[in-house]
Amino acid sequence: MDPLRIVSIGGGTGLSALLHGLKSWAGETRIADLTAVVTVTDDGGSSGRLRRDFDVLPPGDIRNCMVALSEDEALLSRLFQYRFPAGRGLKDHSFGNLFLMALTQVTGDFALAVRTSSEILASRGRIYPATAQNVTLEAELESGAVVRGETRISRSRSRIRRIRLSPERCAPLPQTLDAIAGADLITLGPGSLFTSIVPNLLVEGIAHAIRRSSAIKASYVNLMSQPGETSGLTAAEHLRAIDEHAGARLTDVAIINIAQISEPMKKRYAAQRAHPVVNDVECIRELGVEVVGANLLQEGEKIRHDSRVAAEIAIDLARRGRARRTTL
Repeated sequence: MDPLRIVSIGGGTGLSALLHGLKSWAGETRIADLTAVVTVTDDGGSSGRLRRDFDVLPPGDIRNCMVALSEDEALLSRLFQYRFPAGRGLKDHSFGNLFLMALTQVTGDFALAVRTSSEILASRGRIYPATAQNVTLEAELESGAVVRGETRISRSRSRIRRIRLSPERCAPLPQTLDAIAGADLITLGPGSLFTSIVPNLLVEGIAHAIRRSSAIKASYVNLMSQPGETSGLTAAEHLRAIDEHAGARLTDVAIINIAQISEPMKKRYAAQRAHPVVNDVECIRELGVEVVGANLLQEGEKIRHDSRVAAEIAIDLARRGRARRTTL
C-alpha cells in the first residue's frame, strides 16, 4: 500500500513539534509520506538580520522543520541548531540559518538550498517555503492602525482585524500545489494564528488548492491565546479567522485539547496576558466542523502540544482521508 500522504502547513515551534511526532511514522516503515509548507514572513532575530543583510527568505522556521524531520538527532541536528553565543556579527545567529543563507547565495535558489540541506540532514519528508518571493506581513488592527512586519504584529496589543501580504500577489512552488492535490490529510497548525498559519493561505493558489483537494482538512486548535494577536478568541473564532482569510470554509476537523492546564502554568501565562483558548465545542459544530478531543497537553518550561499524540491523531485522520479518497 502506498504511504499515507500528509501535508502540514504552518510555521514556528508548533509545526516543528507536529513534524517531530510524525517523523517516526515516516521512517523505514514508510507509513506516511510527509510534506511541510512553511511560512516565510519572519523578520525577527537571526532570520530577520539575514533577511535584511542578504535579501534572502527567513530560514529559521524552515531550519526547525528540517531538524524536526532529521534522522540524525545527535551531532548534525545539534550543529544546525547551534547558536553562536558571541562574536562580532555572529552573536545569536544559528549555524543552520547561516548554512541556508550561504547555500542560497551559492545556488541562487532558496528552495534548492532547503532541499539540499534536508538531504544532508536525512530529513524524512519534503519542506517547501510557502512562496519563493520575499514577502512582508501586514496587519490591520481593530483600532484602524496598520502594522507592518511579523515582529511588530506579534508585539501589538490590539486585536487583529485582517492580515495581508505585501506584495499581495505571490506564487507558491508548483510542488506545493501538487502535494496538496494528492494529499490524504492536510493539517493547519498548531501555531500562531495570524503569523504562522494564515500567511500561508494568502499565497496565491494555496487556499484554492486546499479547498479543491479531496483530503481531510484538520486544524490543530492552539492551547493558549497570544497577547493582542488572539486575545479573547475562542476555538471557533480561530477557525472563522482562517475561513475569512481563505475565502471559504477550510476545516473539516478541529483537534482540541481536553486536558486541564495546571493552575501554576495558567498564572505564569496570565502574567504575560495569555490564557487558555476556550473550546466552544457547540459553536465549532455549528460551523459544520467535526471535533476531535484528546490529551494534547505537554507542560514543561512552556505549554506545548504533545507531538506524539498530535501525530497519532494525524495518522488516524490520514487513514480516514485515504479511505474517503478511494471511494470518490
